[in-house]
Amino acid sequence: MSPANPRIWFVLPTYNEKDNLRPITEAILATVPEASVLIVDDNSPDGTGAIADALASERANVAVLHRASKEGLGRAYLDGFCNVAARGAGIMVQMDADFSHPVRFLPALLAPVLSGEADMVLGSRYVPGGVIPKWNPLRRFISKGGGRFARIVLRLPYRDLTGGFKAIRADLLQTIDLDAVHAGGYAFQIEMTFRAHRLGARIVEVPITFEERREGASKMSSGIVVEALKVVVALRWAAVRGQVPAASPSRTSSM
Repeated sequence: MSPANPRIWFVLPTYNEKDNLRPITEAILATVPEASVLIVDDNSPDGTGAIADALASERANVAVLHRASKEGLGRAYLDGFCNVAARGAGIMVQMDADFSHPVRFLPALLAPVLSGEADMVLGSRYVPGGVIPKWNPLRRFISKGGGRFARIVLRLPYRDLTGGFKAIRADLLQTIDLDAVHAGGYAFQIEMTFRAHRLGARIVEVPITFEERREGASKMSSGIVVEALKVVVALRWAAVRGQVPAASPSRTSSM
């Protein structure tokens, strides 16, 4: 594809997603047929990796990155981004493989980066039009409270910092020091947006409906939330000390 029609790669981290992987891959490619999908499997014991290999053998626009063990969602995304960058990706989309990020929102997620309006697009549960229909009050409180804490401490204007449904221009990722990024779950999502914002990236939010996973068990834990809060404080301190790169005028104007 030409620069005016950049190649779109979806990065799908998987761990024990054997029942979801084929349907979600097929749904993505039916919605965005010009795209490609990279499945990043962490040696799933349920056979997800074998299903990924079968999909890759059937479709030229599906590839697989096998990792030896479960190293965390953030590290899976970082490895996936580097892999698809080497394949010529112009736009990278990150999303869960369990249908919690409905594919019907993909056109709206991609539109701002395809039009040149944005460098990063956040699929947001907390802007007007965003919906989480099935969460209980405690889960909503933890999610919104954690996001509000991160917004205040990191001085960010975005409503949904912990969501994992994003479209990112490859040239923005090239400006981020990925080796310095913490590789946790919520922490990874917050940090990537923070580092992009510091570099002057144009970031917009589009409303989505967040669904419950179709099959399998959630990987969320209290440890992931605690880690995220610690990383937020560490990032603020690092920024104060000048250890998180900020935009220069020339870099901002080139975005």
